[in-house]
Amino acid sequence: MPTPASDQAPSNAHRPRLAHPLCGANLTTLVSALTAGGGVASGRRPQAAIALAACLARLPFTALERLYVAGRLRRAPPLAPPIFIVGHWRSGTTHLTNLMSQAGFGYVPPLAAGLPWDLLGLARLFRPLLERALPGERFIDRIPVTPTSPQEDEIALANMTTLSYYHGLYFPRRFATAFERGLFFDGCAAEEIVAWQRCQRSFLAKLALAQPGRRLLIKNPAYTARLAMLHEMYPGAKFIHIHRNPHEIFDSMRNFYDKLLRELALQTYAHIDIDRHILATFARMMDRHLAEAPELPEGSYVELAYEDLVADPMAALSEIYERLGLEGFEEARPRFAAYLNSVCDYRTNRYDTSAQSAALVEAHWSRFLDHWGYARPAAVQ
Repeated sequence: MPTPASDQAPSNAHRPRLAHPLCGANLTTLVSALTAGGGVASGRRPQAAIALAACLARLPFTALERLYVAGRLRRAPPLAPPIFIVGHWRSGTTHLTNLMSQAGFGYVPPLAAGLPWDLLGLARLFRPLLERALPGERFIDRIPVTPTSPQEDEIALANMTTLSYYHGLYFPRRFATAFERGLFFDGCAAEEIVAWQRCQRSFLAKLALAQPGRRLLIKNPAYTARLAMLHEMYPGAKFIHIHRNPHEIFDSMRNFYDKLLRELALQTYAHIDIDRHILATFARMMDRHLAEAPELPEGSYVELAYEDLVADPMAALSEIYERLGLEGFEEARPRFAAYLNSVCDYRTNRYDTSAQSAALVEAHWSRFLDHWGYARPAAVQ
């Protein structure tokens, strides 16, 4: 039986970084998150206090940047329709984004993800200091983090609005509700969704100001279930969906939540049934994705398998460019090759899939296994 949230604080076996991601939030978002979140565990109060102090210290600079950005945006050209890379977590979206970013697209750098309100001001002023504070690698898979590593815009949005699944990771007492609202907008009033759309547009507009002349390449697994909305928001947007063997995803997602909750949770999370959450979220996300993808205009959507990307990345990239009508593949080919050579020694995490895990996946995700032609790993046959 899961331990009740009130009975167990986050484990002291792991000491998370004092600089919590919420250090980049604005005051309204931070106060709303802390109020609605249901308190902070005693062992995590230093992180919450530092986040609040950072927010208060940035207030005047954030206000000045808002005025500056408003003026710049009045004179800026319309935002070019972005290219969205989507796919369930652990499907290879990061590898594909890192690879495609070599072609000169604009994207979300680490400082923009962490300081979305201040990316044109304080983030630039203190860039050397802030870049030295970046973690050397991601918590979940040891992928190196550099000042130019593309990030998800969801991290930034979680500092601009409480309508993000990240708030379920920060405040696990509301884990289910935060994921349902932050992924599928369950129970959200129309004005809340409009406010989220305005926030997302605002952030992408700032990214375009920071990287003028570059079409934005945005990676976010949450967008896997939002194709129709994003197409409506950005007519002309392109979508790249990458999928992977669900058996591998299931095992990897267990590690994903274990690592992120240990690092980010400001409350206990012993009550969460992670397996049940993974199984339900994947199915709902992919059902919606597969229903909406066929409705996109011709030439705006392409799908590929992670396994094909790994086996022959140049062929996969060539198909993406051709199917989406993108230009510049041959020009970017040397940069793609150089990046692939730089990561040739990287090894993905390996998991020993059990017969029990395989049975769970087959019981809940059989339609997706059939749709993409995936089978159990050979070792579990």
